[in-house]
Amino acid sequence: MEAIRQTHSKSDLQAQIAPKIGEYFAAKRWAIFFFDQLPLNDRNFQDFLKIALSIEHNPVVRYLAERYAPVHEALVTTPKAWKLICPRPDHWHVMAGPIINHGQIVGVVGCTREKAMPAFDSENLVDLGAICLHLSSWVATGGSEGIFAGKLQQPTFNNGFLQNGKAERLTPRELEIAQLVALGQTNAEIGNQLWITENSVKQALKRMFRKLEVSSRAQMVAQLSDTRLHSSGANSDLFNSVLNSR
Repeated sequence: MEAIRQTHSKSDLQAQIAPKIGEYFAAKRWAIFFFDQLPLNDRNFQDFLKIALSIEHNPVVRYLAERYAPVHEALVTTPKAWKLICPRPDHWHVMAGPIINHGQIVGVVGCTREKAMPAFDSENLVDLGAICLHLSSWVATGGSEGIFAGKLQQPTFNNGFLQNGKAERLTPRELEIAQLVALGQTNAEIGNQLWITENSVKQALKRMFRKLEVSSRAQMVAQLSDTRLHSSGANSDLFNSVLNSR
């Protein structure tokens, strides 16, 4: 924990802290990576993300995205199913934990073991949770330069928003999509960031519109925002970007 606190860059985290984490968990492989470092302009890599690291195909990633909590593969799937998802022999056992900033998963800590090695257990998850908490604090208190720049100006949405007495609520995933809509991102851009297909984003928006009884992206953002997006200068630009996005 002290080593994390004294680290000054993401590259130092990856070069100095990740090996310590791997050693602590007796892992075969280990890594700390941030999503803003991924080569999202690489078409082949995008295709890889949409399959191997998508919430639709990978239950470990889905668990991370829905719960913001560390997970190992045995919590969410069977050995037979996991072998189909990740056939690498040095990834027979996996454990991953989220790095959180401004309500978004901005990175992941991961460890793997071979089949002959012991599986990760609940104690490992507790320890990884503590590490992820410290990494998230590191990101939030100065180590986050360059990570999702501009997110500080995004509106804060009310989880469990009630409209006209209705008890329907947006899911955590739907709130994430709403945040990105508010930033003016297109459906394709949202899909790339959340590792889901563009069609999944479209279908999610349809459900969200029905829940909130709105007919446009701008109406949805205005309804969910703590303050009307067009009430101030900075937010006016954001509101216009929503109106112009597709």
